[in-house]
Amino acid sequence: MSSRAIGGIILILLGLALFSTRGVIIDTGYVFSTFWPSMFVIPLSVFFHWMYFGLTSRKGVGLLIPGGILFVVGIVCQISMLFDVWEYTWPGFIMAVAVGLFEFYWFSGRNKWLLIPINILAVVSILFFSIFTAGALFNGIGRPFVAVALIALGVVLFFNKKNSHFE
Repeated sequence: MSSRAIGGIILILLGLALFSTRGVIIDTGYVFSTFWPSMFVIPLSVFFHWMYFGLTSRKGVGLLIPGGILFVVGIVCQISMLFDVWEYTWPGFIMAVAVGLFEFYWFSGRNKWLLIPINILAVVSILFFSIFTAGALFNGIGRPFVAVALIALGVVLFFNKKNSHFE
């Protein structure tokens, strides 16, 4: 695609955005307030990765730490904005640091001591995510499903002929 075509597309989109401020096409306030992670945070993380893989010839490995952190933070924020689940996705911010450090570990000299904080952060994040998600499922809509599953499992175990001790 030529630079003139790309410039034309950008001008058309800019004109549509300005035209839509009257509410004719789209609500730009809604788009910015909902998709800000995809517009600002995730592209910044891609920029850090591009700088490492493209510009520095894989010499600036420290660029991967903020790149990985911002990428996971952008995904967590985007999911939270779309589904309004901030109370369940906040452990993703802890996992973001683990991912950034893991990228640094993977592409650098693989210092084994770096795996200690990576594993601690990942386990804490998974633990918190599991606890809060399981609590929400058990106390919310999922409680009848959990009850039915426990009853069904009990019936299967009780009537299983292989392990029957009553015969």
